[in-house]
Amino acid sequence: MAPRRSAGILLYRLAGEEPEVLLGHMGGPFWARRDAGAWTIPKGEYGAGEEPEAAARREFEEELGVAPPEGDLVPLGDVRQSGGKVVTAFALCGDLDPAAVVPGTFTLEWPRGSGVTREFPELDRVAWFDLSRASEALVVAQRRFLDRLSVRSP
Repeated sequence: MAPRRSAGILLYRLAGEEPEVLLGHMGGPFWARRDAGAWTIPKGEYGAGEEPEAAARREFEEELGVAPPEGDLVPLGDVRQSGGKVVTAFALCGDLDPAAVVPGTFTLEWPRGSGVTREFPELDRVAWFDLSRASEALVVAQRRFLDRLSVRSP
């Protein structure tokens, strides 16, 4: 069985000597009290027949409620997360006001086994991080994208 695949955009802006990256804190009850390792690039799953770049643009808009800035996507490669999902990321230089974000939602039975379904935001907050803070905040496997980004930044 093929691993699940996600694609996303690591949006960055040049602010001083070091780039800043836009990350989202994962929504829902599992992540509510976590910070370190609970942030992600805006990403989502895609299936056979969809190109990763198209999926990354689509998922950025679905997760954040705003289209990604104009510009060329720069491939950052793939990483395999601890659950087995393969994430393909692209860097994009641009700016975005976190206050403009209107996150997508998902439905989950909560509390588990209660029969009650609730709606939660895909990302419950979005913020800009310098690379050192982003390295602490990001899901462990996605931290490799930061190393790959720093090689491409002026």
